[in-house]
Amino acid sequence: MNWKLSTEVLEENEIDVSNGTTFGSKVILFNDEIHSFDDVIMQLVKAINCTSDQAEDIAWEVHSKGKALVYTGDMPDCLRVSAILEEIGLHTQIEY
Repeated sequence: MNWKLSTEVLEENEIDVSNGTTFGSKVILFNDEIHSFDDVIMQLVKAINCTSDQAEDIAWEVHSKGKALVYTGDMPDCLRVSAILEEIGLHTQIEY
């Protein structure tokens, strides 16, 4: 029996078993009472390569709503972003 590799486009949140990548994964950042706004802003700039103004907007959303979506992408990139945010002890969660 011959098998043919499918070339269909993956749906959001579907896993590509050929390389373990999950598409449509999200990094959520949670509020805490430990880190200053400046700490969070600097780490967001480093993690997601955004401007200071964009990072400040995200930090305010985290502060006011308790959490915010900070990044959407494939799983390896989400793991990288999450690891950078957690370098200073920020609390993150990856959803897929």
